[in-house]
Amino acid sequence: MNPEATLLLVGATDETVGKAKRLGLDVLLLQHPTKTTDRQRELADLLEVVDYTRWELVRPIAERWREAPGFAAVTSITEPGLENAGRLNDLFGLGGTGYEVTRRLRDKAAMRAHLAAVDPAAVLARPLAAREDLDAFGAEAGYPFVVKPTDATASIGVQRLDGPADADRVWARVRELSGTRTDRVSTLMLLQDFLMEEYLDGPEFSVESFSSAGRHVVVAVTEKFTDPAHFAELGHAVPARLSLADEDRIREAVIAFLDRVGIRDGVCHTEIRLGARGPRVVESHNRVAGDAIPELVLAVYGIDTIELALAAPFGLAPELPDRPEPHGGAAVRSVVGRPGDVVECVEGAAEARALDDVLAVRISAAPGETVRPLRDNWDRLGLVAVTGPDTTAAVRRGAELIRDVVQVRVKDPDGRPGVAVVAEVPSGGPSDVPSGAPSGAPSGVGEPVEARS
Repeated sequence: MNPEATLLLVGATDETVGKAKRLGLDVLLLQHPTKTTDRQRELADLLEVVDYTRWELVRPIAERWREAPGFAAVTSITEPGLENAGRLNDLFGLGGTGYEVTRRLRDKAAMRAHLAAVDPAAVLARPLAAREDLDAFGAEAGYPFVVKPTDATASIGVQRLDGPADADRVWARVRELSGTRTDRVSTLMLLQDFLMEEYLDGPEFSVESFSSAGRHVVVAVTEKFTDPAHFAELGHAVPARLSLADEDRIREAVIAFLDRVGIRDGVCHTEIRLGARGPRVVESHNRVAGDAIPELVLAVYGIDTIELALAAPFGLAPELPDRPEPHGGAAVRSVVGRPGDVVECVEGAAEARALDDVLAVRISAAPGETVRPLRDNWDRLGLVAVTGPDTTAAVRRGAELIRDVVQVRVKDPDGRPGVAVVAEVPSGGPSDVPSGAPSGAPSGVGEPVEARS
């Protein structure tokens, strides 16, 4: 093994390890016991099974590996591994994003506090510690406003208060979630603290970016479709259907945000709303997106954000143009069902994967499971990702695929058969989206379709 071409990965999927190996890198992998696979054992040069969210366990292994076989870079593109990857970058002086900046993004309260000190237009936010805090924030910020965990992903635990009457319901849900795991144990993160934020109006987008020595390239602006009540993600489309002026405003806002929070290198996934007060950041992550967004970006722009994250520390990443040009469109559509229905079977997934315009089919629903009310991304039944000649065509094609090919068959409580449907999204882009985000049908069951989302 060549230490100068060796990467220490803190958590990874099979896909991530495989891409690192195809770049010619040697791979040292720290992997959680619940995430380890035979494929990772086969691909990684060294693999240590450990709870990589625990610094006291990670540090001694990394120190031993630093001595032999040695490594030149540490990274993670999975949410629970980001902080300890940052700590290792600091410990060994490797460059890359360190702990302070990583924590600033991972902890939503820390991000809001930091931005309040440097940005005069910062979003108003306060920590939530007691029931009466909800009434006080409503009086300060007005309604609606949002409550969210400070340390979570995939819209879990996010709630909207439309007036004082919602406070008891929201506080009860906060108490219910406190001390639980974010996706029924599999993302390894514990919900503890909660934050209140002013509500941001307007349609939502995500911005996939790559930074190198402080130069930020917006690779893609992704159109997002979310449930208005709990903000679960019901679809994505690339490139976003925006005017050039609005796209420029979003790009400029995200670049300014990355500078303010201290990002200089690596990939980021930033969520933003374009409302009456202009573009305003919801949250950001120094990792790639989930929900098959990297597949959409690769199909439309020919840029592999996962590969960029792995290659950049070794000088292997290509220099990107200031504004990559799209070629065609791509979209993710979600499969949803009625709460209380029971999944009978899944048909057509293999047939769909074999089609030329299909990028991914990820069905999380399993026979015998009961469809849950839609509260977060893990309550969906699955997703499909497709390409098309443009964004609108791809959005329509995804719906056709779920209607005609991928069939999640269910039965209602009385035994009547049915089929899950595609979540509703606007057909023509953000101009079709009313303030408060698009609507979606109630949704599903199962494990998360993408651990990074």
